[in-house]
Formats: sequence, C-alpha cells, structure tokens
Amino acid sequence: MKISVKGGGGFAGSVEHYEVDTAHLPQGDALEALLHNLDFFHAAEPAPAVGADIPRWEITVDDGRQCRTVEFAEDGGPACARWKPFIDRLRGYG
Repeated sequence: MKISVKGGGGFAGSVEHYEVDTAHLPQGDALEALLHNLDFFHAAEPAPAVGADIPRWEITVDDGRQCRTVEFAEDGGPACARWKPFIDRLRGYG
C-alpha cells in the first residue's frame, strides 16, 4: 500500500510531506490496519473548513485496487480528530 501525506499552512506556513510504502516498512501491517479501522476508502469526505490560517492535510492511499484522497483542515473538529492518530503515526516513522 502506497501512502502520500501532505500537510501544512497556517500562520507559520510550515509544510510536511510523507511518502510510505507499507510493503517496505516493518510496521506496515499496523499502519494498514489503522487505515482499515478508519474505513479510509469508504469514510465520508470531511466538509471544507473556512479560514486561510488553518493548516490543511491531504492523504492519498493506493492499495493496488483503488486509490483515494481525503482532504481535511486541522481545525480541531471531528474530521481532524478522526485522522490525527494516523498523522501522528506517520510522524513517528519520519
């Protein structure tokens, strides 16, 4: 499973980018399980947030059969809370 995550923005304008292929990662199965538990390929698309100062994230996952991108704002809302454990896990690999 190939995963690409891009995030950043806000007042600081910082940017983060992660590229992961779970086949080459010792914890790849755990990361895939987390995406499965989040129902990544079927979860509702988060509503866009208003505000230029809010950091935004884009997560793209390709499992070889399907590819999907989810975008959300890091605004402290439910959509952000849903994906935060996944983002935190990727930061741990970086």
